[in-house]
Amino acid sequence: MIRHINESISVAPQIGVEHVAEIAAAGFKTIVNNRPDDEDAGQPSGDAIRAAAEAAGLNYVAIPVTHAGFSHPQIDAMTQALVEADGPVLAYCRSGTRSCNLWALAAAKAGRNPNLLLAQAEDAGYDLRGIRPMLDALAGPQ
Repeated sequence: MIRHINESISVAPQIGVEHVAEIAAAGFKTIVNNRPDDEDAGQPSGDAIRAAAEAAGLNYVAIPVTHAGFSHPQIDAMTQALVEADGPVLAYCRSGTRSCNLWALAAAKAGRNPNLLLAQAEDAGYDLRGIRPMLDALAGPQ
């Protein structure tokens, strides 16, 4: 379920309240929710995940990404969540794809090499080629 990208970030498909203790036991310090509430019938609410995370001693950050795409405020919020995390972060959405993409966009905006980002995502099972032009634009000249 959890896909490790690098030492700072892993991504996952939708988690449930019942997964939070296991996530904490695995050493994660922050959960980032990239999924808007009510995207699918029956998905746990962000508030339920927040309550479980806080009860387990984890930080919780909501940065919902809809199918409308990514914005600079979302990218900046992800950067802030990663910078402020006191250890590994687990980001989730429906499949993990939006979370991986948002991490990559934040990393590119911070100046990380898009080739490295593509390789790390690919190793975790995600294909970032569709957002490569955005990664290049955010990273600037390498």
